[in-house]
Amino acid sequence: MKIFARFILYTILGWKVGNFPRNLKKYVIIAAPHTHWQDFPLGVFIKFAEGLPANYAGKASLFKPPFGFIFKWLGGTPIDRSTSSNKVEAIVNIFNSKENFILVLSPEGTRQKTAVWKTGFYYIAKGANVPIVMISFDFKNKEVKVAEPYYLTDNMENDFNFFHKFYEGVQGKIPENY
Repeated sequence: MKIFARFILYTILGWKVGNFPRNLKKYVIIAAPHTHWQDFPLGVFIKFAEGLPANYAGKASLFKPPFGFIFKWLGGTPIDRSTSSNKVEAIVNIFNSKENFILVLSPEGTRQKTAVWKTGFYYIAKGANVPIVMISFDFKNKEVKVAEPYYLTDNMENDFNFFHKFYEGVQGKIPENY
């Protein structure tokens, strides 16, 4: 699968991908901008091409038959968004129960234009005491930038300013949605 994914991602599609941290067992990846459905297959190709044991959380309806098993095979975990359960706490518990766990989330929480990012990724990383690795999907340059792990401070506003600065100038598939 790795050879196939590398051939598609690098040779056919022409993408360049930065280096993911290999010495960390647990971290949260925030991938942005998330502007199009093509971000998901791009992420899947990156996962397999780079041999990255990444996981993601998705709406529970994706994991139902007949195709739900595919999303699980791709590293997905269903999240029931219809209840008011504490999803952050549930994911922190997953981090705490595993020796190795990498979770990929979109900080926007949607493909539509949004003025404010969701904060769940932040509280997950804080609660699990793991760093955040930022990656950008720059469709203009066909490049996935990968940041060094960022360890959260006690100043959420400064942390978010740092995150936003990393994504400046990045162009998603549909630029007007970012």
